[in-house]
Amino acid sequence: MNAAADSAPARSAPLRSAYGRLPDSLPQRLGRLLRWPLTAAALLGALYLVFLVYMAGQTSWALGTLTLLAAGFYAYLSRASFALRYLFPGIAGMLVFVAFPLIYTAQIGFTNYSSAHLLSEERARDYLLDQHEVMEAQVLNFTLHTDATDATQYRLLLSDPELATPLWLSPALTLTSSAPIRLTVQAAADTKLPAADTALPLRELIRHRDALRGLTLQVPGQPELRYLGLREFGPVQQHWQASSDGSLTRHSDGQAFKPDRERGNFSSASGELLQPGFKVMVGWRNYARMVLDADFRGPFLAIFSWTVLFSALTVLFATAIGMLLAVLLNWEDLKYRATYRTLLFLPYAVPGFISILVFKGLFNQNFGEINAILDALLGVKPAWFADPLLAKVMLLIVNVWLGYPYIMILCAGLLKAIPADLYEASAIAGAGPLTNFFKITAPLIIKPLAPLLVSAFAFNFNNFVLIALLTDGRPDFLSTKIPAGQTDILVSYTYRIAFKDSGSDFGLAAAISTLIFFLVAALSLLNLRLMRKTQD
Repeated sequence: MNAAADSAPARSAPLRSAYGRLPDSLPQRLGRLLRWPLTAAALLGALYLVFLVYMAGQTSWALGTLTLLAAGFYAYLSRASFALRYLFPGIAGMLVFVAFPLIYTAQIGFTNYSSAHLLSEERARDYLLDQHEVMEAQVLNFTLHTDATDATQYRLLLSDPELATPLWLSPALTLTSSAPIRLTVQAAADTKLPAADTALPLRELIRHRDALRGLTLQVPGQPELRYLGLREFGPVQQHWQASSDGSLTRHSDGQAFKPDRERGNFSSASGELLQPGFKVMVGWRNYARMVLDADFRGPFLAIFSWTVLFSALTVLFATAIGMLLAVLLNWEDLKYRATYRTLLFLPYAVPGFISILVFKGLFNQNFGEINAILDALLGVKPAWFADPLLAKVMLLIVNVWLGYPYIMILCAGLLKAIPADLYEASAIAGAGPLTNFFKITAPLIIKPLAPLLVSAFAFNFNNFVLIALLTDGRPDFLSTKIPAGQTDILVSYTYRIAFKDSGSDFGLAAAISTLIFFLVAALSLLNLRLMRKTQD
């Protein structure tokens, strides 16, 4: 045993290096060898990605991508930023998925971005300059032939569409690039025409379509010919001509349209506006519109007030019902408590959109079960979806139904934390159930429940699904510039402005979204303060 023990260090000694460490394993050596080549490859890939973004014309995006990638390489390659390696993924995710969307949305709120102002000024100008009409009387058919002397080159033969008479022949050209090319054609009678069997079939024409689009054929003494289709070249007449001062002149009447960078359109001296418009910065115009525009301010303030009232009443009623049921189910002498608790929890277990659609059928004025019962008992059939007040009551009923189980479960857990000694002392003093509830139960529950109620208020403030599935914001306000529903809340109103029947006014919708963000952020800060007080 001693000999074996003495020989163990001797056998392991050759395995140790001069510094008293075991030699690195094969994966570790490969890792050291491949570290810098892989890093260099990743760096080249990142630079190539930035280059592609920059070449696409997105300079600011390229700069942001470069900054983020440079920070990532610094975090994982520098020894001075070892701790940052663990924080960088979270920080980068927060910047990309939280901070950037917020800043971008706020930036759109200062523009006139909408369905009528989607493009930049340069793209709107290019779109207008590209408008043209084909001069049908001078359209010619063409065939594409392989050149007799070089099989890699081609010639265009232009013919009269009615008589099929060859009229013009182009010089030999290569069709390897889609770059614009200007060619002067010759009269077919003065040149040797290519053989008919050298004409390329339709499949080959389709393969060379991009290169043919870039061709402009100059016919002596006639207008230029442009590619019109797989079988036609013809002259086109441009509708607009660009001037050196950035304005556009209309050929039909010679009227000039200058870029109006306040409204985002090319406009004439008489006030005529061209479409499409372009995106420009409008400052605080969208925010001022919420306060100063009387036609917009009325529905907006009504929707804002209803949003606050809807959220507050939902939390109030759901809390009252949930707390009451939790107290009743906490009564130990109550039989079948587990069954009652399971049944009362079902509204929270069923997916919300299913419950909403079920209630939409129940509240149907003509065929719903609720109106059938009311008609049988009272002889009335309320118009739940047509009357604004009844529609709001219906929303509150459905939302409270969906929300009370959450409060009930919370209160049930909090009730277990109340010492039983308090109720025993209260019973000795002769207090009744109501006194126990208002003097013991409610004060001890409401304090830890307050932060959760603030969170529930913030959730209902943005409860888009309920509004969209049940009423879709209707019935609408009458005589408004922008369609608005009397049961809309801010988030559904914003969705309607941005994506539905209000002209897709993304700038105004972004301004309202920014306002919603600050309101919810204020509620979150209030929630944090309440939680801190609860902990203290």
